Amino acid sequence: MFKKILLFLVVMIVAFCGYVALQPDAFSVRRSATMNASPADVFAQVNDFHNWQAWSPWARLDPNAIAKFSGPDSGKGAKFAWEGNDQVGQGDMEIVESKPNELIKIKLHFVKPFEGTNDTLFTFKPEGTGTAMTWEMSGKNNFVGKAMCMLMNMDAMVGGDFEKGLNSIKTIVEKPATKEPPAAAGSPNAAGNESATGTAASTLNGTK
Repeated sequence: MFKKILLFLVVMIVAFCGYVALQPDAFSVRRSATMNASPADVFAQVNDFHNWQAWSPWARLDPNAIAKFSGPDSGKGAKFAWEGNDQVGQGDMEIVESKPNELIKIKLHFVKPFEGTNDTLFTFKPEGTGTAMTWEMSGKNNFVGKAMCMLMNMDAMVGGDFEKGLNSIKTIVEKPATKEPPAAAGSPNAAGNESATGTAASTLNGTK
């Protein structure tokens, strides 16, 4: 009896491994959004890793995560590394290609909870008076990755985070620019303006 149970378990394990091995060798997750802003404004939010803290869906999962920046402030060669709680894990990324207002390619390397390397692509295309932005991540599935795809919907899970990030960028770039209020009477700025106005008027009238 024991041998039959053991044989059954072995057969089930072999069948499961075989089924996992038949899963796709690669994956791709893509989301898009249209924003009422210029490609330059939208591009700037992604091209500088320092800006990511304001819109990245993962930055909010661990506000105390350790963030390290290296290389150029923005564009090709810029690097960002993070280490946080179980929700954000540990990893790093580098901008490997940056075409102003057109596209950004990033090499994404995960260390925890699972080792892996993925490619991320952002594209920016004019659409009417706004910009159509696409965020895509692709990579290879190893055995563990294939097994995970069987247990959870990667497109829905990662795609949901992409949608949150795109909505945050949309909010940032569509926010009206704040205008400085006029200087109050009697303030140094107002006095300076009055003095400048008086000087200009005197010059026009030919007086000093």
